[in-house]
Amino acid sequence: MPATVVVGLQWGDEGKGGVVDIYAEKADMVVRFQGGNNAGHTVMVGDQIFALHLIPSGILREKTCVIGNGVVVDPKALIEEMEGLERRGIKVRENLRVSENAHLIMPWHRALDGLQEKALGDKKLGTTLRGIGLAYSDKMARTGIRVGDMLEQGTFRAKLAAALQQKNAIIEKVYGEKPLSVDEIYDAYRGYAEIIKPMVVDGAVLINQALAAGKHVLFEGAQGALLDIDFGTYPFCTSSNPLAGAACVGAGVSPKAISDIIGVAKAYTTRVGEGPFPTECAEEQVGAMRIKGREFGTTTGRPRRIGWFDAVVVRRAVLLSGVERMAITHPDVLDDLEDIPVCVRYKCGGETVELFPNSLEKLARCQPVYEQLKGWKQDTSQARRLEDLPPNARRYLKRLEELTGAKICLIRVGPRRDQTILVS
Repeated sequence: MPATVVVGLQWGDEGKGGVVDIYAEKADMVVRFQGGNNAGHTVMVGDQIFALHLIPSGILREKTCVIGNGVVVDPKALIEEMEGLERRGIKVRENLRVSENAHLIMPWHRALDGLQEKALGDKKLGTTLRGIGLAYSDKMARTGIRVGDMLEQGTFRAKLAAALQQKNAIIEKVYGEKPLSVDEIYDAYRGYAEIIKPMVVDGAVLINQALAAGKHVLFEGAQGALLDIDFGTYPFCTSSNPLAGAACVGAGVSPKAISDIIGVAKAYTTRVGEGPFPTECAEEQVGAMRIKGREFGTTTGRPRRIGWFDAVVVRRAVLLSGVERMAITHPDVLDDLEDIPVCVRYKCGGETVELFPNSLEKLARCQPVYEQLKGWKQDTSQARRLEDLPPNARRYLKRLEELTGAKICLIRVGPRRDQTILVS
């Protein structure tokens, strides 16, 4: 029962969607196990670009795709994504399944997300304003509403009314805004339920049945390790666990089922939103890289912050997820550079720091220590074998392996599906 987990090794936006799309060709099932529609996976097939937010990337390969119980689901966003793909000829309803245990994002989650960020002012977290964190908060407080609840009219209305009584008190008395309507929300979500109902399943049973039958299951993570709620740059992080171990609880499978863990990293580093970023470059240094690398958020459209490859960050992520194999994306963005800095460690006062610190206060005092590697000044976008890459590009990639402790198994030299080098 082969099962592969694909996770991000930086702050998200590493190109996981394209990597999952490649491995999905030989998979039978693709499972998304955490996050919500704050995630954005971009896959380019020929000249067509597909932006996915909730639906696993395997949908483009017509594989069985499961939104697991660890995901928070905005049904309106899900239906819009489904319909958008179907208009482009993708078979979604036949192949998509949604776990009945996944929690719902409700209108008050989105409303309170915006109100809280506004109240924080300069200290805002930089959320996507889609209610993800608020939905996870209610899940942990045991006051959330799940996909399965939405299918039970009486249960759903009772839970909706109870939750909204509490949320409206906050919206009105704390923020001075108008309350939300029970009837309007109920009617809207009953409409969503009718559309989604044929796809709702016991996700854990479905996935474990596939594993027991010897099917190849691919688990798709969202965001990246340094955005993990426990091990990321807290509080500038996401509200779930984008680590390989979370695939088990976010899908309902045993750790014994996992046979392979692949981490994805860019050949440099990016970040969206607020929070520390040790190797961040000045804006005037990154204009060309941003355009060539299409460094704008798939979900938000915000320009990404850009910096050099940070081996301290990736070593941390490799440790946390037990990564032995690594996919590298976007080395082609570096094609025009004469020299390429790589952060190999930090300096903090007189101390050498090899491992990423948990303390943001300590991290703020850390300065990256760079090793300068020679660029290759050649187009790599046409390479299809490792041997096709210029010698300096191969040296650069080899050095990333040495610094992170993970062997490169795949290289993406452009956004298209065919711009892939399979190494092992």
